[in-house]
Amino acid sequence: MTRRIKDALREQRIEVPSWAYGNSGTRFKVFGQPGVPRTPEEKIADAAQVHAVTGIAPTVSLHIPWDRVDDYAQLARHAADLGVRIGTINANVFSDDDYRLGSVTNPDPRIRRKAVAHLLDCVDVMDATGSTDLKLWFADGTNYPGQDNIRVRQDRLAEALDVTYARLGEHQRLLLEYKLFEPAFYTTDVPDWGTAYAHCLRLGERAQVVIDTGHHAPGTNIEFIVAFLLRAGRLGAFDFNSRFYADDDLMVGAADPFQLFRIMFEIVSADALQQASGINFMLDQCHNIEPKIPGQIRSVLNVQEATAKALLVDTAALAAAQSTGDVLGANAVLMDAYHTDVRPLLRELRAEQGLDPDPMAAYARSGYAERIVVERADGQPAGWGA
Repeated sequence: MTRRIKDALREQRIEVPSWAYGNSGTRFKVFGQPGVPRTPEEKIADAAQVHAVTGIAPTVSLHIPWDRVDDYAQLARHAADLGVRIGTINANVFSDDDYRLGSVTNPDPRIRRKAVAHLLDCVDVMDATGSTDLKLWFADGTNYPGQDNIRVRQDRLAEALDVTYARLGEHQRLLLEYKLFEPAFYTTDVPDWGTAYAHCLRLGERAQVVIDTGHHAPGTNIEFIVAFLLRAGRLGAFDFNSRFYADDDLMVGAADPFQLFRIMFEIVSADALQQASGINFMLDQCHNIEPKIPGQIRSVLNVQEATAKALLVDTAALAAAQSTGDVLGANAVLMDAYHTDVRPLLRELRAEQGLDPDPMAAYARSGYAERIVVERADGQPAGWGA
């Protein structure tokens, strides 16, 4: 069994977000840190450190225009030189004053055209970088009853998605993310997985749903959504994070590590962990008070540990208990795996791969954190204001 688990873990890949390395904070205040990147190139350099010590984070998501450069092909070459690749391209149609009343669902046709043009520009970035995934999240919605026509806004959304989907290349995908609320508080145009799923079904097979683990009402059974979308062949990606109340974007597994285990168990039981499944396991987090790179390393390790526990589940014993209606026995099988300390196994696996058994300690010893504080003392740090 140990060999089987290690073989599966060797294949695991987790994508990190470029924006995790810049200055961030709450809606009231952004907290600056020394040594944060000033350019997309420096963000990628930081992401490469995460991959260097974990061995399972070889791709970096970009956010446009936060990561805008003059030459995206050169940026991709820069990433390759550092041992990583450009991953998902994330569109941004929420940081412009024009989008006060929405982007692709805005009542103003000019603004809708502007938003769609940006989505098409992002596909151009995909072409230049070799990215295969375009991730779309829309802040669009309304704050008050009667503010706009709910049904017509869905028509506008569908039209924008149609145009964008038609622009994709043969091996490129559209990933549609949903969010329960915020910044729209009366209606959100893509508020749940059902809405995202319906739009993706209409578009075609290369349109799939993104599950952000923080974007749900309290008590939502996220693993049910995972299982449903897996069964339907429409689960395209995760945005892993954690939250205590709403969309906090804390480190994945921080609030409820058991939930992360349950999610990964659904993935493992559907044989969807392998890269061939097409599911992109991405992080979507901003590190406001903790150091950026260690925060990403710990997040990657949290997903890896939850996956190892999910792989430990005795599926034969579980199936037998389920088939006989042994409720407590079935639950015990899962709990036995969850309570297993997999850290020794993971240390052993890393040593076999030529990695330091303790990635956090390896990064601390590398001197990289101290070096970038000196090297990046001048210039404008990446981030956004509040």
